[in-house]
Amino acid sequence: MLTISQVTKSFGARTLFSDVSLQVNRGNRIGLIGPNGAGKSTLFSLILGHDSPDEGAIVLQKGARAGYLPQESVPAGKETILELALLGGSLNSSAAEIVDDLDLDHQREAKAKRILSGLAFRERDFTRPASEFSGGWISRAHLARLLVAEPDLLLLDEPTNHLDLQSVGWLQNYLREYTGAIVLVSHDRAFLNALVEKIVEFDRGKLVHYQGDYEAYLTQRAARRDQQLAAFKNQQREIAKLQTFIDRFGAKNTKAAQAQSKRKQIERMEKIEAPEPEMASVHFRFPQPARSGARVLEVKQLQHAYGEILVYRDLNLTIERGQRTVLVGPNGAGKSTLLKLLAGVLPVQRGERRLGINVELGYFSQHRAEMFDLRRTVLAEALAMANPPGEQIVRSILGAFLFRGDDVFKPVSVLSGGEKSRLALAKLLLAPPNLLLMDEPTTHLDMRSIEALVGALRQYEGTLLFISHDVYFIRQIATSVLRVQDGEVTLFPGDYDYYLDKSARDAAVLAGTVDSDNMNSESRSVGGKNGKERKRREAEERQAKYQLRQEWQSRLSEIEKRIVALERRQNELVSTLENQNDGDSGAAASLELKQVADELAQLLPEWERLAAQSAGANAER
Repeated sequence: MLTISQVTKSFGARTLFSDVSLQVNRGNRIGLIGPNGAGKSTLFSLILGHDSPDEGAIVLQKGARAGYLPQESVPAGKETILELALLGGSLNSSAAEIVDDLDLDHQREAKAKRILSGLAFRERDFTRPASEFSGGWISRAHLARLLVAEPDLLLLDEPTNHLDLQSVGWLQNYLREYTGAIVLVSHDRAFLNALVEKIVEFDRGKLVHYQGDYEAYLTQRAARRDQQLAAFKNQQREIAKLQTFIDRFGAKNTKAAQAQSKRKQIERMEKIEAPEPEMASVHFRFPQPARSGARVLEVKQLQHAYGEILVYRDLNLTIERGQRTVLVGPNGAGKSTLLKLLAGVLPVQRGERRLGINVELGYFSQHRAEMFDLRRTVLAEALAMANPPGEQIVRSILGAFLFRGDDVFKPVSVLSGGEKSRLALAKLLLAPPNLLLMDEPTTHLDMRSIEALVGALRQYEGTLLFISHDVYFIRQIATSVLRVQDGEVTLFPGDYDYYLDKSARDAAVLAGTVDSDNMNSESRSVGGKNGKERKRREAEERQAKYQLRQEWQSRLSEIEKRIVALERRQNELVSTLENQNDGDSGAAASLELKQVADELAQLLPEWERLAAQSAGANAER
């Protein structure tokens, strides 16, 4: 489908990559990785024809369509979210040019609604102007737009950056069934492991190919590095041996010819480069914060609302020293709101928020511009603190977050949003508070920077609460889970896998498929209504509603799978009819196409009814 052959691309005197080749076939799942600035986005630009290679060729199969999701949000116009999801053509097309010509047929609209729902849009969002949404939500709508269009080749640049855990899971499952080819840039290891069958790495201007997922890549890369290091050392020993002979006998008439021969032998050698030193984790100790009291932060009878929308009522929560807790829950449950309330960024509307003894609080948000002195250099800004740990340690930490060499002398004013986020993280870790609240800290970080952050937070001796959609990062850091849902919070005193297992077992008990007498009551409610207030009748009503939602969801899932299969077959039949020359086979295809269309016409109204019922039931919860 796509052939990249011996491509070279330079910018000025810098060669970004040279003589790179890649073959992408239908159905391939390829992870494209490499450090920031290695050329991943540039390669996408070349594939899309937005730029031209200096040498080599890029050929997309005739008639094949490529769709691209950029890492940065694309501006939205006056179209609604649903209209944006239904827009055809390139992402660079103007909405004003396309929106009047939309073919809002019933099937495409139903498909768009399913995809938008999977990406956590609510039904009432469909008719809202896209311009009312944040950049992250607009990126979700553009992702929906791509999935509705079903291009033959999907080019996705950090597609999970603006998604919550539930939406990442939905997208992961959807892409598993996608019939086209996918080339994916992502820093999310768990997402890559779930999807890709091949890793292609930018390594010092070359593309290196590895079979398997990201974990397989790590194993193969380590073996390749060991082989390269051994070969490099052997060659260097050979060169040293030849050079010793040249230095010793080069000036002697009787040995001059031999010395000259050995000199040419060195010149003719194809030099083996030493592998780059590993930078997978940090190798230094961070300054540790002062010890706080046992009770770090407490809220009592907390209430918070946005206008008439009540998010929390009578919320009680205690954070204890040493907790490493991830906040999880469905989109819109109030995770970021809770983190801001705990951080003091949002004022308490009703109730009480109290910090513990000797608590120093630090808050990092991916959505808030950090306050820097823009006139300073990166290094000067990092050193601008009461008791800096020393320039060497500061430069080491900055290097772990991709500020290497002369990068530390760049003015803060010229940094991108991602670079400012990395600098903010580095500053937090240079002088960490003993209570650290972080909202999506891995956004804008590449793999090595994430490993650096993991290494830093493992050393951290304070208390940590964070939100993340990166399952790998969560598993590396969290020792407890705080679920936020329906205005209540529930603490699970175990890691993320414990939470998943416990949630599944609790759901089974609610559904009546497991005897509750055999289950351990290992989670404890720390907010919301008191257990004494939950009467038996209310519990029975909740269970009945839960079972009804499960039945609706099960049937909805079955219909969705059937609709996807029918739409896929419909596309195949249309393609067959467009290209066939046999009248008999054409008649058979036409008959089957009518049967497929009839079944879709029957299923789509049922899907819409069940989707509306499920959405209404979820809104009542």
